Amino acid sequence: MSKPKLLIVEDDAGLAAQYRWAFPEFRVVLAQNRAQAKQLAEKEQPAVTLLDLGLPPDPEGVTEGFATLEVLRRVAPGMPVVVCSGQGQRENMLRAIALGAYDFCEKPVDVALLRTVIDRALRLRELEEENLRLAAAPRPSPVRDIITADEGMLRVCGIVERLAQVSVPVLLLGESGTGKEALARALHEMGPRAKANFVAINCAAIPEPLLESELFGHERGAFTGAVRQVTGRIEAANNGTLFLDEVGDLPASLQAKLLRFLQEQVIERVGGRTPIRVDVRVVSATNQPLEEQTETGRFRADLLYRLNSLTIRVPPLRERGEDPLLLARWFLARYAREFSRRLRGFDPAATQAIQAHTWPGNVRELSNRVRRAALMADAQLVTPADLELREPEAAPEDDLDIRATRLRAERTAIERALARSSGSLTMTARLLGVSRPTIYALLETHGLSGGRHYVEPPANPPNTDK
Repeated sequence: MSKPKLLIVEDDAGLAAQYRWAFPEFRVVLAQNRAQAKQLAEKEQPAVTLLDLGLPPDPEGVTEGFATLEVLRRVAPGMPVVVCSGQGQRENMLRAIALGAYDFCEKPVDVALLRTVIDRALRLRELEEENLRLAAAPRPSPVRDIITADEGMLRVCGIVERLAQVSVPVLLLGESGTGKEALARALHEMGPRAKANFVAINCAAIPEPLLESELFGHERGAFTGAVRQVTGRIEAANNGTLFLDEVGDLPASLQAKLLRFLQEQVIERVGGRTPIRVDVRVVSATNQPLEEQTETGRFRADLLYRLNSLTIRVPPLRERGEDPLLLARWFLARYAREFSRRLRGFDPAATQAIQAHTWPGNVRELSNRVRRAALMADAQLVTPADLELREPEAAPEDDLDIRATRLRAERTAIERALARSSGSLTMTARLLGVSRPTIYALLETHGLSGGRHYVEPPANPPNTDK
């Protein structure tokens, strides 16, 4: 195995030679200034860098050293940089760490200590790279593009795997962003039609006047602007799979024509008279309650029965246990690699925020938030602010005082009884199983007496009909 590379940025030739001797387990590359350091970092891609802050043209100061550190962090964000300087001010050390340095050593250097620091930096980088590889590795799901450890979602994937082998219509029900298209692709790619086309069309995204032509195609001269014959999406999916996304938004005028196609596997282009036989498997998806729409007449019941020979309900992300955090780590590893960012993960507050958020946009929202955080995060750990999530409130300390606990439970029961009885003290006493005088005493004990919170209606309400 080749030795890992160590970039040493040091303008003192004698000290640089000593460093070369001190690290025989590395292949040492030397730079004397910022330009050389940038060039070697890009060309050699060293595993670790040892940087002196006192570089020309400011060997007695730290300006050029910090500028070099910023350059190295920009061109090689995943590379640990150990800063070594004779300028022993505490503020320099803190500034170096704030700019992304892995560690700071003062001159004169203890070689044994420096070896330990460099070795630890190398091991940290290897560990981070391994974590990224593990985070990016596929999860135990039979569906390629679905990452999950949730039992409910794994059952859905298992159903998809079985249904992929039979060419029956499948209806996917679930909220937007839950991965319905990925499941539809899996039904196609895992089945006997995988070598043919998978054709997707969003029924809600295409204006109604154009949707019929998109689905069925048109003949030349069928309408103004039809200057040539166009093959529709259904015909393009012959021997493959047609995915009708947002099928609940299909206009009523097209529902009858789509029903005929599903029944007979025959279409006619707009403006045409020749029947065209096709062999297409139809997978549809919606986030709308089609059963309710059939009752109101917005969606044909016979078309629904054709589309949902088998129905798969896709759970939202908030019902998938630990999947939000699992997916967040996977997305972070992916985007950190894509944007060349050295990100080590989420801080504890971000982890809690991810688990507490309800994710109304499901996986799509999670992906977008993590992508933005991977681009904008200032530190190596992503925070709730980077994700634009509210930081969870600290949990109050447990109160183990038994009297205080009893009083809180007693007040809660009284308030619930008052609310259920609309403020009637007689009914409240009956619900709580106590006498009316006891209720007055309890209200006074808990500061609810005197009608401050509830007003009992009078026993004989005045006649307002006069």
